[in-house]
Amino acid sequence: MSSTIIHVENLGKKYILDHQQQESYKTFREVISKAAKSFTDKFKPSDNKVNQLNYSKHSEFWALNDISFEIKQGEKVGIIGRNGAGKSTLLKILSRITEPTKGRVRIRGRVASLLEVGTGFHPELTGRENIFLNGSILGMTKEEIRRKFDEIVTFAEVEKFLDTPVKRYSSGMYVRLAFAVAAHLEPEILIVDEVLAVGDAQFQKKCLSKMEEVGQQGRTVLFVSHNMGMITQLCEKAIYLKQGEVIDIDEVNTVVCKYLQTGIFNEGSIELIKDIDIVRKNKKIFISKLSIINHENIVSTEIDVRYPFYVKIEYEVTQNLTNVEISVDIFTGDGRPVTTTSQSDYAPHLLEKREPGKYQVTIQFPGIFFMPGPFMITVAAYEPMGEMIDIYEKVMSFNVIDTGIKLSKYKPDHSIGVVMVDLPWIEALHIDEQKYI
Repeated sequence: MSSTIIHVENLGKKYILDHQQQESYKTFREVISKAAKSFTDKFKPSDNKVNQLNYSKHSEFWALNDISFEIKQGEKVGIIGRNGAGKSTLLKILSRITEPTKGRVRIRGRVASLLEVGTGFHPELTGRENIFLNGSILGMTKEEIRRKFDEIVTFAEVEKFLDTPVKRYSSGMYVRLAFAVAAHLEPEILIVDEVLAVGDAQFQKKCLSKMEEVGQQGRTVLFVSHNMGMITQLCEKAIYLKQGEVIDIDEVNTVVCKYLQTGIFNEGSIELIKDIDIVRKNKKIFISKLSIINHENIVSTEIDVRYPFYVKIEYEVTQNLTNVEISVDIFTGDGRPVTTTSQSDYAPHLLEKREPGKYQVTIQFPGIFFMPGPFMITVAAYEPMGEMIDIYEKVMSFNVIDTGIKLSKYKPDHSIGVVMVDLPWIEALHIDEQKYI
């Protein structure tokens, strides 16, 4: 049995929020105003709890609150949850970037982390120098780093810029080199946050393959992503965080299904981009937002089986494009493909030319089509028969609700498929007189 490599016990992280913005300079009017406010504050009742609350400048926020779990050596673990759930705070504590407020963490082995663009690199040093610097931080000898050096450079595809200060790298080059260093210098634990989203689809696929290889070598991988397809592809176990607490820890498909049905997606809309300025520099087209709208024009993931509903996609083009389109794939709650629709199926002229700008497209799905139950959505931008430019796999969920139409005649446990379609039945009165129907 694999031994425990990460042990988290009653972990908590508290931040103090300052509700009064501090300015670096003040006008004469502001100085007079502040002095007057200080004078009048002296006469406020100190025992008035309402006034104390109203005039409080600080409040506590627990990003993590009393969480505990164990990770075994060689496990590949996905950490999922909506923005603000505490995922990045947890990774920073595990990476020893920040200290916990309470509880303790025991880690056995070297940790390499890639949490945000630029983490761990010195901007004034060259790519070559940063490779050796990061290796030294991980406790490796120069000989060990040299043995991996060529492999790192080849993976990162930065040969021409190896002796250029990394402050002159594009964000894409920065991430490629940072990931290559983190993955190749043989840490016992590799921690990767959503930073890979700034790379193109081909680079993301390359990184996933490398993380799978790292896992097969018996090393531990912790991976945070909003892309559930990446999570289920890479990880065998998942931790679901919500408002700083652990909601579930289990086999990855079980946790992802629970998250999709009860997590971020209840609101019916999801922002897909975290660092939009960085993405704009690296992708010629990217999807920024996904929403589900019911027949009453309300954003919702609860869909009445009787009525049509709509999937709205917002995306941005950063350069003149031809032969690029958007697609949507629908899956059942357990991952079986149901149907695929592409933009050019309805509007082939969009493949001819698309100028830079922000776009919005809406797909209508008919009523009396999907069977009641949970479904998941994948959305992508790609060149037909060519490059996959941007993709979010199984990134959103909706639930089709049974309202009794056509289904009451079946037993509850009778499986009748994932779609229902009205098909004509033509009956012959005298089959010997009509050979063909």
